[in-house]
Amino acid sequence: MSDPRRPARPDLAAAHLKGQVEAARFVTGTPMRVRVPVASLRREPRPDAPLDTEALFGEAVTVYETDSEGWSWVQLHDDSYVGYVPTEALGPDKAAPTHRIDALRTFVYPGPSIKEPPRAALSLGSTIAVHGEEGKFFKIADGFIFAMHTKPLDETEKDYAETAKRFEGIPYLWGGKSSLGIDCSGLVQTALKAAGIACPRDTSMQVNELGSPIEWDDRLLGLQRGDFVFWKGHVGIMLDPENLVHANGHFMEVVSEPLRMARDRTLAKGSGPIVMIRRL
Repeated sequence: MSDPRRPARPDLAAAHLKGQVEAARFVTGTPMRVRVPVASLRREPRPDAPLDTEALFGEAVTVYETDSEGWSWVQLHDDSYVGYVPTEALGPDKAAPTHRIDALRTFVYPGPSIKEPPRAALSLGSTIAVHGEEGKFFKIADGFIFAMHTKPLDETEKDYAETAKRFEGIPYLWGGKSSLGIDCSGLVQTALKAAGIACPRDTSMQVNELGSPIEWDDRLLGLQRGDFVFWKGHVGIMLDPENLVHANGHFMEVVSEPLRMARDRTLAKGSGPIVMIRRL
């Protein structure tokens, strides 16, 4: 597959790539934001196409093309992923976010009251532009959000391993990046983003770009909280010298377990050995 972070097709490419790639035409693109709780970014413009990743509410995108079938070809700003999202999931980039959702999931209410029927539920990592405050609620363009479930964008988490652990029990979803479903690299990316640390989307990128590799052997000694353990196509975060948290297809959810148990299980299943351990 071509680089998922490069907005270039034979018929269309981003203007900043002119001279670097061949395309029938080049466009500048239009800035927009995700206006639904979770927007699926797919490899092709159809609902049954493979899910490459997800974009959360408030995420900035650049739209390079919108077709008559209701699909937009976009590039996400957070990790540069390129793909197709439903056009109806996007809205104008009118106001820059001021806060992020810090709860695993929180509701958007039509008014500043928990007794009103929620309009939507936003996942941890979603971003909002706060326009005012009424009682315990922040006012946003789409309604009201419980203020204590948010944090200012410049207030980052100190412990990304703890953020990842908060997702325990969330179902595994290939390409997922929300509290409704998440995959292994999405969990790592989401946890690091909350800590203000840039992180690529896929394990194939993370294994080369996150921190630096450390020395290790089959005894798996000397590991520490926050280390990243990589298998081929899989990653987890160490919670302490012995246990890691990861979203995985064996349990089909985010779990914490002894690293040696995970290592032995993958070897027994023929999924391969640990290939690298990296540390920030």
